[in-house]
Amino acid sequence: MKQRMAAIAAVCIACVAGLLLSGGFGIVQGQQKKTPGDGFAAVAGLKGGQDVFGPYDPVPNWPRPLAESLPNHQGWTWSQATDVFPESPDRVFVTQKGELPVLPARIPTTWLPQIGPSIKFPVGGGVPVREAASATPSSGRAAEDGSDGRPGIDWRWEHVIAVFDRNGKLTEDWSQWDRIWGRPHDVEISPYDSEKHIWIVDADNHFVAKFTHDGKQMVLQLGTPGVPGNDDTHFARPTFLAFLPDGSMFLADGYDNTRVIKYDKNGKKLLEWGQKGTPPNERRPGYFNSVHGIAVDPQLHRVYVNDRNNGRVQVFDENGKFLDQWDFGPRPPMNIHSIYVGADHILWAADQGSHKLLGYDPDGHFLYSWGTFGTCQGCMWGVHGFATDNEGNLYTAEVRTGRVQKYTPRKGANPQFLAGKPWKGVW
Repeated sequence: MKQRMAAIAAVCIACVAGLLLSGGFGIVQGQQKKTPGDGFAAVAGLKGGQDVFGPYDPVPNWPRPLAESLPNHQGWTWSQATDVFPESPDRVFVTQKGELPVLPARIPTTWLPQIGPSIKFPVGGGVPVREAASATPSSGRAAEDGSDGRPGIDWRWEHVIAVFDRNGKLTEDWSQWDRIWGRPHDVEISPYDSEKHIWIVDADNHFVAKFTHDGKQMVLQLGTPGVPGNDDTHFARPTFLAFLPDGSMFLADGYDNTRVIKYDKNGKKLLEWGQKGTPPNERRPGYFNSVHGIAVDPQLHRVYVNDRNNGRVQVFDENGKFLDQWDFGPRPPMNIHSIYVGADHILWAADQGSHKLLGYDPDGHFLYSWGTFGTCQGCMWGVHGFATDNEGNLYTAEVRTGRVQKYTPRKGANPQFLAGKPWKGVW
């Protein structure tokens, strides 16, 4: 009897083992991949490695050092980079706050007991040495007490608008406009404008300028330069622009005001919406605190507004009717600065808190994220603006490192993890 029971038990164990190995109970099934790399990897089937830079490869030495493109620029580099817009891979616009001295490769360690015990500079371990966002005063005007550093030594207000080719060489000089800028914050070309005018939003001087395609003439100005306000002729630190196929556009206004303004293609005001909320947890629709980032989906007729200080995106129709909202995650660390919607309808957000780019479907479902903190090539510190070109390359502008970076799609990368290409228009 005992032998018979033992035999039956052995058969049962064998059956159960067979079911487990074959996935009959669904236990091993979830662990055994039918295809190598199934899951959330940017490149399916990749053996080893990790998604340090997500579905992209950073392009080394892009852009090229300033001294390779400009005379008398040995020892100088870029300051705070606020935005980037690729008209094409061979014409990439960058807005930034002048130039800073190149730092030495090695900086001697200095102990700082006047600040606190066991504190030294540099910290080491890959921690950035210089924070470019506060290194250059707005408008290139230093304070009389010297607190903003020494012009010509600590910083230079030059080449505030820069244009690069696909190899990172500076190809156009817009320095004739340097004197008008406070802090150019956004640069755009409407994909629906056959003349390809250049639009630049200046946050600290409170105006928006429209230029001819070659940058030689300013053809339209919105707002009153140098004068903040909250009416039809004044802004208070506007931030970003977005366009619809009929040529109309939405301006986020912005840091100090709390409204979105819609204009027609000629700059005539059509409507506005938005009221000042109560941060950090304002939930009411249409109430904002720092309208910092705006994007549109022209096919879904949606306007996405980054309500930065409330840690959420609000979704409206093109007439300002509230449709939806969602959070970007816990704050801190989350701190979203700009948003982008490409032709695949996926919304990407640049998070300066987690140093990642975050992807969401049109209804706010989280899809994927990537990014690594640091100053290495491909690492991120302070992404403020970003965009893609028609070849699928990604460009990021960082206010804290003071640089622009270019990324190319990795071979075999899942296209669903890539930021979408620009919307097709008339050029």
